[in-house]
Amino acid sequence: MNAAPRIQTTAGRLAALGFADGARAERLLDELGPEAVGDLALLDDLVGAADPDLALTTLSRLVERDPSVLGTFRADPDLRRRLLGVFGLSAALGEHVVRHPECLPSIQWTRWPALGDLREEMLLAVGADPETAEPVAEPAAGGVTAGPGAPGPAMEALRVAYRNRLLHLATRDVTGECTLAEVAAALADLASAALEAALAIARAEVADAGDVRLAVIGMGKCGARELNYISDVDVVFVAEPKEGVDETKALQTATRLAQGMMRACSASTPEGALWEVDANLRPEGKMGPLVRSMESHLAYYRRWAKTWEFQALLKARPVAGDLELGQQYVAAVNELVWQAAARPKFVEDVQSMRRRVEAHVAAGEADRQIKLGPGGLRDIEFAVQLLQLVHGRSDPLLRRRATLSALAALSRGGYVGRDDAKALAEAYAFLRQVEHMLQLHRLRRTHVVPADTADLRRLGRGLGMTTDPVGEFTTTWKRHALEVRRLHEKLFYRPLLQAVARLPETEARLSTAAATARLEALGYADPEGALRHIAALTSGVSRRAAIQRTLLPVMLGWFADAPDPDAGLLGFRQVSDKLGTTPWYLRLLRDETAVAERLAHLLGTSKYVTGLLLHAPEAVAMLGSPAELAVRPAATLAAEAAAAVGRHAEDAETAVAAVRALRRRELLRTACADLSGLIDIEEVGQALSSLNDVTIQAALDTAINKVTLERRAPFPTRMAVIAMGRLGGLESSYASDADVMFVHAPLPGAAERDATGAAHAVAEETRRLLALPAPDPPLQIDAGLRPEGRQGPLVRTIASYRAYYDRWASHWEAQALLRARFCAGDAELGREFVALVEPLRYPAGGISAEAVREIRKLKARMEAERLPRGADPALHTKLGRGGLSDVEWVAQLIQLRHAGAVPALRTTRTLDALRAAAGEGLLDPADEEVLAQAWLFASRIRDALMLVRGRAADSIPTPVKERVLLARALGYPPEGTEDFVEDYRRATRRARAVVERVFYED
Repeated sequence: MNAAPRIQTTAGRLAALGFADGARAERLLDELGPEAVGDLALLDDLVGAADPDLALTTLSRLVERDPSVLGTFRADPDLRRRLLGVFGLSAALGEHVVRHPECLPSIQWTRWPALGDLREEMLLAVGADPETAEPVAEPAAGGVTAGPGAPGPAMEALRVAYRNRLLHLATRDVTGECTLAEVAAALADLASAALEAALAIARAEVADAGDVRLAVIGMGKCGARELNYISDVDVVFVAEPKEGVDETKALQTATRLAQGMMRACSASTPEGALWEVDANLRPEGKMGPLVRSMESHLAYYRRWAKTWEFQALLKARPVAGDLELGQQYVAAVNELVWQAAARPKFVEDVQSMRRRVEAHVAAGEADRQIKLGPGGLRDIEFAVQLLQLVHGRSDPLLRRRATLSALAALSRGGYVGRDDAKALAEAYAFLRQVEHMLQLHRLRRTHVVPADTADLRRLGRGLGMTTDPVGEFTTTWKRHALEVRRLHEKLFYRPLLQAVARLPETEARLSTAAATARLEALGYADPEGALRHIAALTSGVSRRAAIQRTLLPVMLGWFADAPDPDAGLLGFRQVSDKLGTTPWYLRLLRDETAVAERLAHLLGTSKYVTGLLLHAPEAVAMLGSPAELAVRPAATLAAEAAAAVGRHAEDAETAVAAVRALRRRELLRTACADLSGLIDIEEVGQALSSLNDVTIQAALDTAINKVTLERRAPFPTRMAVIAMGRLGGLESSYASDADVMFVHAPLPGAAERDATGAAHAVAEETRRLLALPAPDPPLQIDAGLRPEGRQGPLVRTIASYRAYYDRWASHWEAQALLRARFCAGDAELGREFVALVEPLRYPAGGISAEAVREIRKLKARMEAERLPRGADPALHTKLGRGGLSDVEWVAQLIQLRHAGAVPALRTTRTLDALRAAAGEGLLDPADEEVLAQAWLFASRIRDALMLVRGRAADSIPTPVKERVLLARALGYPPEGTEDFVEDYRRATRRARAVVERVFYED
């Protein structure tokens, strides 16, 4: 064959032109015949398609079905270009054309019909009267008279007519003849027309359909006229009886109509289905009635609706059925929509909505989700809708349904910066275009960017990226996603800076009232105060103010997500005032996002952390990484404390002040790690107890040095400090005093009286130094558990302890000694003391039955007498039912009875004792788990109370705000406060049942 006059159709040349499989393309072109092979214009249009191989494959199938197509293409190049453009994007629409080649003339339509014309077209297709939407006696296209629920000719005709118009729209879309907004609006109008036709099908199946007025309210993208190619169509149904008709009967009829309409759209037929009609946005969702009267709708929204339901109603629009009733419905609910931001739980609902958005992303899809993933469409839509709810109350110009028009209105009103609005609009348009192309391919509902290279190539080429389709598409997509996420975080807050800071007036500013409304809506209880802090931080032309203007838009969002946004912003201002001139501080926050985010969370959660930071603001630097917040080994801290004491050997107060500063820093490190979820409550207790050991050791060394210098003689005795209580159990809390006993042993040749006097002076000085007024938290030394209590000597010799315990020790003292351990001073003496009390706390044969009865009586008396007046026993973490004391006394009674024979029970720690008891068969493992859970929960609450409030407390607070802050610090969502209280009640109730059985019964 002489191929000179035609293009070289070798596989290599075709591959170079854009075909993925050049050899197959060559074969298919040859099969089309000589005229097609030599048609350069046809080849150009194929190569210009998003997927040339897919376009050629579909064309080949169409020509096989109807050979006249090639002649039609030559006669109408515009038709060819349009159709091949669609074939290269949509295998599903290509399949439709192959099945229905008679639809080709519809592609030649150039004008998109008005909504009324579309409705008429769809109604005629299903055999209904366009004037009345009622079935006619001899319907066109096969009629609407199939049996109830059975797919009939009318349903098939509806699908064919719908896809013909969808094909028409796609040809205009791929050739750039209409904008994204026009395409989305056309899709919504087409869906509206299809719903009207489906309702006509339902009327043919439902007796007494004329007794009721039924309005179909479009929601979501359908209501906003920004629909996708394939999407669930969200609707709400509202009905009213015709005059003289019983309302109950009318609603039953309307429900059957609604069900029939939904089935007419979603039922599977030989022509497939249209889409699902989703009515789950109705009051009460799936659990509520499918159809309600107007009065029932309004009653629900006035009393029960949550903020997200009003957010959904922003899009409400009548789309089918009785449009007059639909308009009345929309007008009525709009009055409620624009008051939603004033509702009491608006802020909590907003935060809950954010979490709902993120929670709906399937595992493993977040980085490819263009709708729900970070930087996706929902980020833009959520931000725009929230701003509409906040500011639309006072500005009717913001009351728009479609996202892009609402965003433009927000920009014109100064609620969003012009540049930000432009960037968001561009990103939204890009993401929606990608979404449309993803769905066009198979006419399936999807929002996930595929990983397959061929699919990415089709997307890139469909967007006009021909040099490196995959690389260009991926880069552009990620750039838009990052920009959307950045703007989503900044959108609410940047205008607040412009409202209060003296910045160049490059665009409209929020009024003070609008800024206040926005802050209040986002959770700031004192928006006027917040604006003052923002102004103080960002006003001026200094480098510091410039960096703050960069930081604050993001940090304000993090504060808003924290339990107490106002406290977070105030703390940030205070810390910034102290460190603002320090060169590394703002640079660290600007360059290390994790540091700034963690700082915002901590300041907005914990007054305790804020207080520690204000006295040591340079400690912000430790927030840089989890490694910086790791608990430091006790040996390292001890060496640092000893060095501090050594540097100030001549001045005891200065020496201990340095040690207390070290303790403050480590308290801050532990609290930050705790609130960041890096350590659990047992590790917190261990860390705080070890830190207290180090602090006591350093203070003891300082006191001994001072007393020795004052005496001008060698120190005459050895001293040890014995930890008791929670310190002894390595279970210290942030608010714990240090329960201790002091013991000494005179050195050989020293007079006991002289040695005792020196030891007493050291003990008193140790207590004084650790309790001195200072910026650093004090460590109160409590020696009340010593023999004879507060009436007995502060310090005893080990011989005196032995004599006392041999003769006078009571059951409660043996019980208290279960937690005794050496913590500071002379280690050998500490071991001697521990060995001394071993037989007392771990009696060889266990304690007597009489001793058990005495312990039980003491516990019962303590429950009756020591609980503070007015305290709720169910909510007091220490002395309440199932609280810390209950659990600890169970563990201690088991130890007193069995530790003499069971070495595993010889521990000062509560949970270790319970675990050992369960392991040795002395406690049911299920009971051990119940007790441990209650103890851990109560311990977490006690620590959280100190962290949140900055002062100690034992009871779950009564005020709602304090409970919310506490619950949030413990990881509960804003709406989870009652869940938190109920969880605690449940845990302690179960623990108390175990206590009643194990402690009080034999």
